Amino acid sequence: MRVLELFAFLQLLDFLTTVVGIRLGAQELSPFIRWLMSVGPITGLTLAKFLAFGLAGACLYLKRPRVLVRVNYFFAALVTWNLANILVLASRVVL
Repeated sequence: MRVLELFAFLQLLDFLTTVVGIRLGAQELSPFIRWLMSVGPITGLTLAKFLAFGLAGACLYLKRPRVLVRVNYFFAALVTWNLANILVLASRVVL
């Protein structure tokens, strides 16, 4: 179940980097996540992560773990993107 452990870790990193980015002034680009965040940033992101874990559970139930492997690559890139944006925004705050 390493793929599920990595999935959970990447979801946590995405959650944290998104929260930090938003606090530094970034905006969510996904229309669906932005809509979920209309009730509040933390609440919306939490709802999105519950949905993600539900979909991951469905992949495992349907014996499609390779889908999670591909999703993990996507979220690794997304976390990298978030970190790059945080660095840019943080450098603007310091200057």
